[in-house]
Amino acid sequence: MFEKIVIANRGEIALRILRACRELGVKVVAVHSEADRNLKHVRLADESVCIGPAPSSESYLNIPALISAAEVTDAEAIHPGYGFLSENAAFSDKVKESGFVFIGPDGDTIRQMGDKIEAKRAMQAANIPCVPGNGDPLTAHAETNLKMAREIGYPVIIKAAGGGGGRGMRTVHTEASLLNAILLTKTEAGSVFGNDTVYMEKFLEDPRHIEFQILADMHGNAIHLGERDCSMQRRHQKVVEEAPAPGITEEQRKMMGERCANACVEIGYHGAGTFEFLYEKGEFFFIEMNTRIQVEHPVTEMITGVDLVKEQLRIAAGEPLSITQDQVRLMGHAIECRLNAEDPKTFMPCPGTIDALHFPGGPGIRCETHLYNGYTVPPHYDSMIGKLIAHGDDRNSAIARMQTALEEMIVGGIKTNIPLQREIMADNAFAVGSQNIHYLEKKLGM
Repeated sequence: MFEKIVIANRGEIALRILRACRELGVKVVAVHSEADRNLKHVRLADESVCIGPAPSSESYLNIPALISAAEVTDAEAIHPGYGFLSENAAFSDKVKESGFVFIGPDGDTIRQMGDKIEAKRAMQAANIPCVPGNGDPLTAHAETNLKMAREIGYPVIIKAAGGGGGRGMRTVHTEASLLNAILLTKTEAGSVFGNDTVYMEKFLEDPRHIEFQILADMHGNAIHLGERDCSMQRRHQKVVEEAPAPGITEEQRKMMGERCANACVEIGYHGAGTFEFLYEKGEFFFIEMNTRIQVEHPVTEMITGVDLVKEQLRIAAGEPLSITQDQVRLMGHAIECRLNAEDPKTFMPCPGTIDALHFPGGPGIRCETHLYNGYTVPPHYDSMIGKLIAHGDDRNSAIARMQTALEEMIVGGIKTNIPLQREIMADNAFAVGSQNIHYLEKKLGM
């Protein structure tokens, strides 16, 4: 195991990684921007290094500064968390070239899975079902594109090959709007992702978002830890996640989980990862693979008892997986509500100073947050300030515990989305598990 690592992130995920390191006896170097000197994990770390001004482009996205932090502290490895540089192939390459260990997959694998076209080809070769559409890059030949759309059947969706986070996508319902949609998506993709390659797929109208958690080591072992339902979304951003997914049978779980684990072996993947699918009418369709730890990883931890971050550290240190597939057991049900510093009606970010704070407790309740009384939420970064997780013997028990926990929680001094989360937990469609990826936006009138 490593003696010391750098956590190249901030907020609740940085604190989560620090806790895993403490349990494994690993020393921690916290990097931080000038705006983040008072973050909880910075105060608790063995060492800290300021890597630049508040803007993330000058700090958390500054690769030379992060490498320098590892060099001056004699660290051995760098954990990227999620967001920022966690799925940046060049960062993974640079960490390795500089003599450190990147706690995640190698750059080539990140590059392959980050390109939606290449990822789809790899999954098809690994017997993973994909959304209808050949996945080939669209050319400038109008008639070829029109013919392809007719063969797939409207509606179709135009996607950026290098896209992510809900950007670089356009839904097309009629032939008359297809060519313009392709042009607009190419332009946006080139501007935002530096890659204007786009492709076409069938647009599924009422799917759920189901994802499978996997772990793969460097010794040819790969397992899955079941699935999560992340269908409650707003503008392609997850709001509520749960595990296991309502309505997924043990046979479906075994079949798809084993396929995902086998795919990891075939592509030479190592680390924690997530296969994301759209699920409609009993069928799974691959959309992308996330080559990092997920925001929603706690719900999987709650139902399996497996510490995913500690497994990441063990895998990166060259150790084999600590469990086999036969030892994985799903116990009960877990739900996670993302907590954001934002207006619950307008969704505008609401930075500011916390002047009252109370975390809920009781059986099955877990709160992942870096907040403390007197902490100032800065305006420079993502508005997520934490996650509230509830575990119960079954889904109804988990919902009931989450409702109680949300009523107990107090965050004063700023606006949060807690009122929205309370509304979701009381929603009839959510209660019976019938939500799809469009449900929340329709409910909010968006």
